[in-house]
Amino acid sequence: MNNYIILKKKTNELSKNEIRKICKLKNTEWKFGLRSNLNWFKKFTQRNDIHSLLFIKSNLVGYTLLRNRTFYLEKVKKKYFYFDTLIIKKKFRKIKLSKILMNFNKKIIIKSKKISFLICLNKMVKYYKKFGWKTLNKKKFTIKDHNFSSNGLCFNNKYFNKNKKYSFYLYK
Repeated sequence: MNNYIILKKKTNELSKNEIRKICKLKNTEWKFGLRSNLNWFKKFTQRNDIHSLLFIKSNLVGYTLLRNRTFYLEKVKKKYFYFDTLIIKKKFRKIKLSKILMNFNKKIIIKSKKISFLICLNKMVKYYKKFGWKTLNKKKFTIKDHNFSSNGLCFNNKYFNKNKKYSFYLYK
């Protein structure tokens, strides 16, 4: 698959049209309506969050969001990427585009020298593990501003100490 382009943009670099395309694509999976998706985007993305947009011709067919957030390693505040949203347009699935996006994001995370954290349902754990993500013991982390009962996974583990307790923030 050589006929694709991936763009990496911070929120403040996105055009209104690109934001609309992102929200339309997200609405194909999370059907809250375009207006709701646009409101979520405005409320929860920050200017330095990183958006990876995968285009085939001029069609947005894949998208990921790395949200620059903070966590506490015991009492020390640090930065990390919250890996939020991975979506491929339905008719483009099964042609390894998610692999392209995941590898693109891995490079961004590694270059940043930060850890990345995500939450996901049981059915997605195996998928993320294929890309080097590791499951976290639920006793070793908390999410301070979000209720969840799913799995926490971490990437770029050389910056992660599994003997310490982590407190993640998803929204600030």
